[in-house]
Amino acid sequence: QVQLVESGGGLVQAGDSLRLSCAASGHTVSTYNMGWFRQAPGNEREFVAVIAWSGATTSYANSVAGRFTVSRDNAKNTMYLQMNSLKPEDTAVYYCASRKLSLGPLYRSPSDYAYWGQGTRVTVSS
Repeated sequence: QVQLVESGGGLVQAGDSLRLSCAASGHTVSTYNMGWFRQAPGNEREFVAVIAWSGATTSYANSVAGRFTVSRDNAKNTMYLQMNSLKPEDTAVYYCASRKLSLGPLYRSPSDYAYWGQGTRVTVSS
């Protein structure tokens, strides 16, 4: 069983940056692809970014490409999301997620992920 804990959210102004962390425990995630998702009030949970188990391959939602960067440190069992040039529309609760199976494609659907954190809130004021 994998436990995921996000941190790093907060209240910032438009144009600011934040770095989210996702610490895994209970099992190594070094062979699992992992992703970031977000959910704004009244909206469904949406894909933000995904990173392969090795860190060599990443994929982003069009809305964040060029502004957000996903990375991971398998030695620390931790994934990160560097968010730059934040916009009010980035306001949401951000969740990290892990696949249950090793390797495989970079999935973008929440239903393809087995383990989830509790979320960290990001609020961007205009």
